Amino acid sequence: METIRSRTPNAWSTNILQNNQRSTNPLQNNQSTKDAKHALYYETSDDNSSEEEGSKLIDQNLGEGIFKEYLSIHGKSSDEAGLSKIKNLLAASKCGAVSCLICLEKVRSIDPIWNCQQGCHAIFHLICIQEWARQASNSAAERSIAQLSRDQFPSAASTALENSCWHCPKCRLDYPQFQIPRKYTCFCGKLEDPPNDPWITPHTCGEICRRPLQKNCGHECVLLCHPGPCPPCPQLVKAKCFCGALSDVRRCGLKFFSCNGPCSRPLTCGLHRCEDKCHDGPCRPCQKKGVYRCKCGKLEKECSCSESEFRCERPCDQELSCGKHLCLKGCHSGPCGECELQGRRTCPCGKVEYNGIPCDAVVPTCGSTCEKMLRCSLHRCPDRCHSGPCVDTCRIVTVKFCRCGSSRKEVPCYEDLICQRKCQRVRDCGRHPCKRRCCGGDCALCTEVCGKKLRCNNHKCPSPCHRGICAPCPVTVRISCACGETSYEVPCGAEKGLKPPRCSRKCSILPQCRHGSKCKPHRCHYGACPPCELVCDEDLPCGHKCKERCHGPRPPPNREFTLKPKKRKNVQESNESLGVPCPPCLELVVRQCVGGHIGGERKMVCSQSTAFGCGNYCDNLLPCGNHHCKKPCHKIRLAQIGHSNVFQFNGRDTGQTDEDNEASSSARYKDLLDSCDECELPCQKKRFPACPHPCPQLCHPGDCQPCKILIKRACYCGTMTRVFECSEFNILSEEQQQKVRPCGGPCHRKLPNCTHLCPEICHPGPCPSAQICRKKVMVRCSCQRLKREWICMDVQAAYLKSHHSIKGGVKSGFGLGILPCDKDCERLLEEKMAHSELQQRKQVLNEDKAEQVDPVPKRRKRRGQVQEKHQRSKLQGTS
Repeated sequence: METIRSRTPNAWSTNILQNNQRSTNPLQNNQSTKDAKHALYYETSDDNSSEEEGSKLIDQNLGEGIFKEYLSIHGKSSDEAGLSKIKNLLAASKCGAVSCLICLEKVRSIDPIWNCQQGCHAIFHLICIQEWARQASNSAAERSIAQLSRDQFPSAASTALENSCWHCPKCRLDYPQFQIPRKYTCFCGKLEDPPNDPWITPHTCGEICRRPLQKNCGHECVLLCHPGPCPPCPQLVKAKCFCGALSDVRRCGLKFFSCNGPCSRPLTCGLHRCEDKCHDGPCRPCQKKGVYRCKCGKLEKECSCSESEFRCERPCDQELSCGKHLCLKGCHSGPCGECELQGRRTCPCGKVEYNGIPCDAVVPTCGSTCEKMLRCSLHRCPDRCHSGPCVDTCRIVTVKFCRCGSSRKEVPCYEDLICQRKCQRVRDCGRHPCKRRCCGGDCALCTEVCGKKLRCNNHKCPSPCHRGICAPCPVTVRISCACGETSYEVPCGAEKGLKPPRCSRKCSILPQCRHGSKCKPHRCHYGACPPCELVCDEDLPCGHKCKERCHGPRPPPNREFTLKPKKRKNVQESNESLGVPCPPCLELVVRQCVGGHIGGERKMVCSQSTAFGCGNYCDNLLPCGNHHCKKPCHKIRLAQIGHSNVFQFNGRDTGQTDEDNEASSSARYKDLLDSCDECELPCQKKRFPACPHPCPQLCHPGDCQPCKILIKRACYCGTMTRVFECSEFNILSEEQQQKVRPCGGPCHRKLPNCTHLCPEICHPGPCPSAQICRKKVMVRCSCQRLKREWICMDVQAAYLKSHHSIKGGVKSGFGLGILPCDKDCERLLEEKMAHSELQQRKQVLNEDKAEQVDPVPKRRKRRGQVQEKHQRSKLQGTS
């Protein structure tokens, strides 16, 4: 094969094909067609590396070579040209599905065959059909002479054997005995024992068929030798429509056509024309409605023209020529005829003749025996001559044998003698007895169903019980591709081990992976679609793209190819594949330490990258915002310093909260999952507004909180104390503080130069009315005997005038000594002095007496009082 391929250049094969296309004579193209198919196969074989693709091209080129000449004349596709039967047979031949109906074995390209050319065009092994024809013709002859005897009727038996027929096992078309196949020929019948040539269709001669086409149009088949029926004639002929009104040039196989106009052919009535559309075959009876009379003219009715000649149900009742009798015929046309009773007349039995008797006279009986032949055709009427018909039943007693000949008995002639004995002879099927009562030897055909298991092992013989082998199973199995576009039929039982035909249509299942329409299209198939061969290229969580082969979801598969229907399952299994997640990323990346320090990078596989610390100080600003972390490098949370609540790792925002990342990555970080130190130093910031109190919190970011310590501030008069928050009071200006502190009541402060209080509302600073106090004051002399009422401001003026200090500290001393003393004041003063000296003397004497008496201790005195109390009675205590 390699040598042949190398010797055949592509240019040589192209020239052969071009020469073949230019030629128009089919007879001259036979050899060139073969050569072109050879060259085309070699050329395509050089371009394809696999044997399977080469076999597909061989089948395709063979099919195109068979239909090429026909399609060049017809000008249509093979489906429109009526070549489907041939295409199905070729498709079955490609798949090795051509099987013999008799033996159910595959028909190989080297096996001699016979095909039913006059009927179904089924293919059989030559040996199988010969044996089938012999057995079928012999069984037919046996059935024909079953009622005869070979010894008594030898010529009839030989004639029945010669005239016996056999039928096709599939279509049951009868063939005479002389047509039993004895030679192996190609499909067109021109070549005996066609060689097994791999470059042409098996069992063909490779020449043009040239069989006479159907309907004996006079043309021949222009296809190459082929299986199946010849297609309609593609030649162009001039033809007329069915009614003959239109002439057109049409294909010979389709030359019978309708012009769709009115038929207008004369109808059988000779009065009207056909009003139907142009049609094939004879026209319908005339349907024109009209009023017509019956043949006797007594009845009129409306009916169609084709039913215009009808008879009514009334008798004729016209007088005959004798004038004495009426016509007894039914409705009729024309004359009624002569009276039957005129002329020569006899008695009812016909033995005595009477002449000259009028037709209306009654003929007398002769009195002898009737002797007319009865219906049994064996006996005559025993009654005397009589008018009217004889009795129907012959009652003469005679000796009769039953039908089977086993019984003999005297019975009336009209009765049949039937015994009760059942026939024990075997019917023509050779299996079942007749069992009919009193069988006369002509046993009926067996009415039982054969019921034998056919060779297909799937069905039983549905025919009536018969001799010999059963006919092949009439059921055919249709094997089709998944979409049903390409199919072929095989006999029942031969479908085992066959594969579905190759379909040229694309698979209609849409891919469900992310590539969609970018996936490579494939042909119609059973089962699951082939996996997508493109690169996944899906975005991984790390940001890289998957470089593996596509592993996305796959559509639900087609049903698997099977010839037996599957039982329904109660639980429906989901055949749809959801795909496989992308594998871990294998890209090399540079990762930063968890602390994000400069110089802390490392190179590692993306999917195997883990968090690590570089060993330096964290040096991260603590949440207080004032100090730095002194721990080793560890994972940082920006939320600790208030910037974000999003977890960041390696400088990249993952978009997850801290809680999610702690749960998902706790295994990755392990010891590095730590937080910075918490600053425990007291706050040292200056508070605003200025406050003498220190901040109570630890070191913290931002400004200190407002001071909430309560402070007391008295009003200016000192009568009321008010409580303020430190931050609220200190934030006020001095003017606002002065407005807040007053109590709103009288000042109540003592004036500086007198004993009176300030009469103004509580105010800051010195009291403004100290020099103009108009209160009334009691003025006295030095001995306090004289007294007067002065105004306070006059008292103050008197003090200033006398250059004495104002005694405002003691209320009783204010205004004392303002008035001068008189003589009475001096005398009273001397008396008081004398009285005071006397009192001092008495006091000294009393002190001397007290020192002379022994003092009693308080404890002893107390003990004595207690004893005295206990010695008293209850009555004394109560009283």
